[in-house]
Amino acid sequence: MPRIIDLFAGLGGIRLGFQQAMDELGLETECVFSSEIKPYAIQAYKEFYGEEEIYGDITLVNTNQDIPDFDYLLAGFPCQPFSSAGHRNGFADTRGTLFFEIEKILQDKINANRPPRGFLLENVEGLINHDNGNTLNIIITHLKQLGYHVSCKLLDSKEFGLPQSRKRVYIVGSLDEEINLEEFEQRGAVLGDILQRGLPTVDTEFTRRLLANYTTQEVIGKSIKDKRGGKNNIHSWDIDLKGNTTQLERKLMNSLLKQRRKKHWAEVIGIKWMDGMPLTEDQIRTFFDVPELHEILEHLTEMGYLVYEYPKKQVNVENGTVKRVPDKTKDKGYNIVAGKLSFEFSKILDPKDIAPTLVAMDVAKLGVVDGEGIRRLTIRECQRLCGYPDDYNLDMVSESDAFDLLGNTVCVPVIKDISLRIGRSYLNNVNGGI
Repeated sequence: MPRIIDLFAGLGGIRLGFQQAMDELGLETECVFSSEIKPYAIQAYKEFYGEEEIYGDITLVNTNQDIPDFDYLLAGFPCQPFSSAGHRNGFADTRGTLFFEIEKILQDKINANRPPRGFLLENVEGLINHDNGNTLNIIITHLKQLGYHVSCKLLDSKEFGLPQSRKRVYIVGSLDEEINLEEFEQRGAVLGDILQRGLPTVDTEFTRRLLANYTTQEVIGKSIKDKRGGKNNIHSWDIDLKGNTTQLERKLMNSLLKQRRKKHWAEVIGIKWMDGMPLTEDQIRTFFDVPELHEILEHLTEMGYLVYEYPKKQVNVENGTVKRVPDKTKDKGYNIVAGKLSFEFSKILDPKDIAPTLVAMDVAKLGVVDGEGIRRLTIRECQRLCGYPDDYNLDMVSESDAFDLLGNTVCVPVIKDISLRIGRSYLNNVNGGI
């Protein structure tokens, strides 16, 4: 019977995938210790697993006093320090050092002559290239120094029967042998496989304007943002979201959308290129010369489609990171207001395609067509996108907390396939001992 501990447990997805694999192999699993600090995660975890006690802050644990002996350590240790969505400070971030809590627990058990057989760790894709690969190398080196055979692989959930592209780094260790993370059986799925039907749709000023200009079929697969052009994007001025625009004003916005990204403007302005620079009226006139240009720019700014701002220069800040700040030595120019999460929906998903990676901060802005309207993805659909069963109940937490948990969770089928290989290794070696 493999005994496991579940650290940084979240919804318990690693535990779930591991247990599913062991069940398939005829092995009973016992979870002897779980740790999580988010109250709403603990609430959901207890409800699903029937646990009474969940340990809190793992940095306060006394390994050999608080944690029973175990065979496998499971951990989706915090990803923000290595994520492209964060500041990518890595081990400079206190959350990044939580990897060393994993190492300490393993080391403490080894020192007590009760070495765990192995571990399964999960983290974001950004871990691979963070600090030019040094961060991942440190992690793998430290784990190998404990005496484990370590394998590491970037895997995408879309190849494991889920209609979501979610690339994650998996690190597996075993005292017995190296666990192969190559050549998994590939399985595909599309979003339509997991969608619910006939649910209430959203009726707001935004959706009314969107569907007044496009049919439901025309918005499928479209992104709704002002940062990019192309046929797959709908912009705020296309639906007169901030105010009514003329055909000439829309033409200007579409021209500026492309021009502001051209690198030669960085040389003209005298700043390091960035993806979307403010251009002065004179600069705009070089590619859009109409008599009423000034009035058009002022009108679009007044409505909020444009912002009149300084170009931004790069400056170095603490921890070696770089940020952009307004350069007041330069002339102000006109730029498109292009916040990533500016609109009620950022993308209308295509049921014949797969979903993008669910991210906690914007999963609530992903929409689907249902009948003649548009609605948000439901919590249950997001659970299915990550491979959770429908009987995993999140009704006891708020919608925002549920989306936060699902945006940070693991994909259960990927964990299961990896764990099947761990389980087979366990069966092959358990009789002979370590």
